[in-house]
Order: sequence, then structure tokens, then C-alpha cells
Amino acid sequence: MGVIVVPFFIADPIGGLDTPGPALRITPSLPDGTPQARMGVLYRALANAVTERVRAGNVPLVYAGDCLAAIGVLAGLQRAGLDPTLVWFDAHGDFNTWETTRSGFLGGMPLAMIVGRGERTIVDAAGLTPVPEARVTLVGARDLDPGEDTAVAGSAMTVLPVAGVAGWIPPEGPIHLHVDLDVVDPGEMPAHNYPAPGGPSLREVREALEHLAATGRVAAVSFSTWNPAKPGADVAAAAALELAAPFLSPGSRGAPDDHAE
Repeated sequence: MGVIVVPFFIADPIGGLDTPGPALRITPSLPDGTPQARMGVLYRALANAVTERVRAGNVPLVYAGDCLAAIGVLAGLQRAGLDPTLVWFDAHGDFNTWETTRSGFLGGMPLAMIVGRGERTIVDAAGLTPVPEARVTLVGARDLDPGEDTAVAGSAMTVLPVAGVAGWIPPEGPIHLHVDLDVVDPGEMPAHNYPAPGGPSLREVREALEHLAATGRVAAVSFSTWNPAKPGADVAAAAALELAAPFLSPGSRGAPDDHAE
């Protein structure tokens, strides 16, 4: 397992992410311009790092400040010659487009971007070929916007509760496992910008991830993290480490980081 840290939220730097080490930190110089243009550069750099790790025989574990980083992870897997299915754990759908969003928040759009809907700038810059909806499973979503809920229901994605993962067999081939940590009930996973009460317990999510890890087909894992500036960040960091445990090598904590520009 190779840990990669992308310390940005919507292309703005963040500090204080407590992640396992040794880790490669993706910190390229970003251009002036729109968040889309900046994230295009950022996630192209992430894609390069993922490709290198996969070709070296590693399974990347990516910690990033938002779910848009999954675009870079998928692009890197594709560049390494893999055609992964995507299993997406999230309290939200992340399936908005410019036609459905009420806020214009790019962080509510990445899953739609990944399957070829809506905004294309980041996807094209990262070099991602859209993933067919039938090769995507959305797990644990409980807070969907009006219009977004209709789009999810009309899509070809599989939609599961966290409790449904244990009895489910993923499609054949490699898996990219993406986990927005807000899928866990905020009582156990605090410090999120958009908490969604009423979610599954930490134990239930851990068991679902262990089920997927046991397939032996997970090619990459990405976490959309907590906000280090919010109360409870230390609790969230410890809870995240518990979820990461099935994918971490022994002793992968506390060593110095490397940096990639």
C-alpha cells in the first residue's frame, strides 16, 4: 500500500491532515484561474502518482480534502492499464450537474462528472475516460438534492445501503473504492463540512470495507477526509485510521512524508 495525500479542498490548500505515513504529498504549483482549471492541474498530478504506484505493484490509498480527487485516482488507474469498477461510499449523491445544482458547489458533482454527465473540465484535464454507469455502485447515500435524486434513480448505477454490501458481489475486475468519510454517522465521524445525521455506524462501514477488501480486487482506495479546522478532527482522524486498517501495511504510521510537485 502506498499512501498519497492531496491536501486541498476545491483547489484551496488545507493543513493539519493526520494521515498514515510514509506518504507522498501531492502539492503542485497551481495556476490562477477557475477552480476547475486549478483542479485539472492538481488531479493530473495525482493521476501520475497513482499510475506510478500501481505500476510498481502498490495499491494506492489516497487521502484528499474532497471527492473530486477520485477523478485523478481513476484516471491514474486507467493510465496504468486498468478498467476499474467504482464503489462510491457517500452520505450524499455527488450526482449534481449544472442543471440540478442549487448551490453551484463543485463538490456535489464528481460522481456525475465521472460517468460523463455535466462539467467536463476537470475530467478532461486529468485524462479520465468516463466510467459506464453500470460499473458504478453508490453506497450509503441518504442526503440527495431535489433533481439529483431523480438523476440517481434514472441512472444505470447500482444503489445500496451500507448494510447491503456484505451480501453483494461486485462486478468482475479491479475495484476503485472511494469513501467520503461523511458516510459514517457524524456522532462517530465528526468534523465534516456537510454532516448528514442518521448514517451507519463506524463498525458497519468498517465491515463493508472489509468485505470488499476480501475480494482481493481493490486496486485503489480514496478517502474524502474530515475538515481539520473543525471540532472533533482528532476523533475523525482516529476513526478514519480504523477504516483504512484493512488496506494498510503494518507499521505504516508516523514516518516522514515525501513530496511531489
